[in-house]
Amino acid sequence: MKKDLTAKQRDELLGVLKTRFEKNMKRHEGIKWEAIEKKLNAAVLKLCSLFEMEQTGGEPDVVGYDAKTKEYIFTDCSAESPSGRRSLCYDPEALASRKENKPGGSAIGMAAEMGIELLTEEQYFDLQKLGKFDTKTSSWLKTPAEQRIHGGAIFGDRRYERVFIYHNGAESYYAARGFRGTIRI
Repeated sequence: MKKDLTAKQRDELLGVLKTRFEKNMKRHEGIKWEAIEKKLNAAVLKLCSLFEMEQTGGEPDVVGYDAKTKEYIFTDCSAESPSGRRSLCYDPEALASRKENKPGGSAIGMAAEMGIELLTEEQYFDLQKLGKFDTKTSSWLKTPAEQRIHGGAIFGDRRYERVFIYHNGAESYYAARGFRGTIRI
């Protein structure tokens, strides 16, 4: 992950984020852009993570504010699973277990490199209340250890006007499955 952005990259990213924020006010009612921008300018590494989210097709946007921690919550809001984060197995352990036809990486590994977290099942359901996401793709979700120790991982999508959570072997990967990330600033 980049550790710093050029002034041009920073300004362009802030412009894209502000425009998206203003176009999608239903995602963050009652939140003002000026307060977010102030926090973003003070958080260089997190701004770099947002840059990576944007570069990989995530279209990050503010989806909430945690009053307890005083953090804004950014989540990938692209209609489909981010195009630059697909064809990945679930985690480094699953990647290492593949003997043939290894994917280019893992969702957990890539998220860690980007400085973000995969969405949990609860966060995924909350995101789906804000719009229709993953109607043609699916997204790996943070899998509880209770399931992961058995070799599986979970993912979600929206079909037939309903949000579904499924399971698959953690070592599997598909061209239409990626992951959505979240970061707090």
